[in-house]
Amino acid sequence: MDLETFRWLLTDDGQALLAEATTQVASGASPLATGSALRRTTTGERAAAALTQVELRARAVAKFGDLAERMYFTPDALEQATRQRVANHRAGRAVAFGTETLVDLGCGIGGDLVAAARAGIICAGVDLDPVRVAIAEANLAALGLPGAVQVADATTVAHDAFDLAYADPARRTGAGRSFRVDDWTPPWSWVEGLLTRDACVKVAPGIPHDLVPAGVEAEWVSDAGEVKEAALWAGRTATVARRATVIGEGGLATLTDEDDPGAAAVGTRAVGAYLYEPDGAVIRAGLVTAVAAGIGGGLVDPKIAYVTADASFRTPFARGYRVLEVLPYREKQLKAALRERGIGRLTIKKRGVDVVPEQLRKRLALSGDNEATVVLTRVDGEGMALLVEPF
Repeated sequence: MDLETFRWLLTDDGQALLAEATTQVASGASPLATGSALRRTTTGERAAAALTQVELRARAVAKFGDLAERMYFTPDALEQATRQRVANHRAGRAVAFGTETLVDLGCGIGGDLVAAARAGIICAGVDLDPVRVAIAEANLAALGLPGAVQVADATTVAHDAFDLAYADPARRTGAGRSFRVDDWTPPWSWVEGLLTRDACVKVAPGIPHDLVPAGVEAEWVSDAGEVKEAALWAGRTATVARRATVIGEGGLATLTDEDDPGAAAVGTRAVGAYLYEPDGAVIRAGLVTAVAAGIGGGLVDPKIAYVTADASFRTPFARGYRVLEVLPYREKQLKAALRERGIGRLTIKKRGVDVVPEQLRKRLALSGDNEATVVLTRVDGEGMALLVEPF
């Protein structure tokens, strides 16, 4: 979609076409039939733009909830956009540090601007892509939010007048998603410079710990059990070295390196009555031993992210399982043990062992009416199969 087509979509005629496309799709009409109907009254390019917005809004509900039906997107920008609950957390944290003004250096379609503006922060955004800038401006307007957006190169924008600078570098090249920081736009060298002041930079969850500059806080965030991002907080917004934030239906919880006594204090131990699988954000942040300390447990192996304890604990930082039985680790004996128990549906969880669950499940060729979960892992360096049930 080019800039002219998008601007036309914001006119009265464009909004009428978008409303018609929405109605057609909601009635169950296929994209092909909807496109044909729309092209009777407008050009193919405008019809395609309207239909694409309807489809993108439907996909965007997973990230933006009920805001999605009033917003505008492009496929790539939607994929890069922050999930709204995560963006709301970041905006709330910015407010907690006294942020009154924020500049988004590479604002895309404005998802983070929306969260910041809704939190009461005075926002401005820049982006190199004129279409994304127009969409960000339209999204703020559609949601009744203040904010200024313009086309500019983030690396040349003077941002010292703002309380907080925020950036979400693009991590894509012509070949697709890239995990090399040298491929980012803006590049890592620019990010390092930004992190010498009060700033927050969204990065990939897989960022190596040793890449985080000294004095910068790295926060890994999960939403509904899925790790979504890491954020680097610099200047006065950095309070610890590593943080794991877990967002769930009941709110959020956070764990930091200050809660972690270290592996030596926690130690390893034999599998107890309960097994705990730390949240992905906890694992990424290197805070598994903090979870073990919090529940009075230990590690099953120095290099495995499973925690065991003799008592059951409810914690937002890990999923708990009751250990029912230790089964044979060898495949032939494991198959016999599962068949003996009438298990036909099996969830396989694994960590630290060379097993492909889907392939193993096929080889086990189980049949029966019962359902079970088996954990394949290493305990003190040795392979072990644990029959467990979640609690």
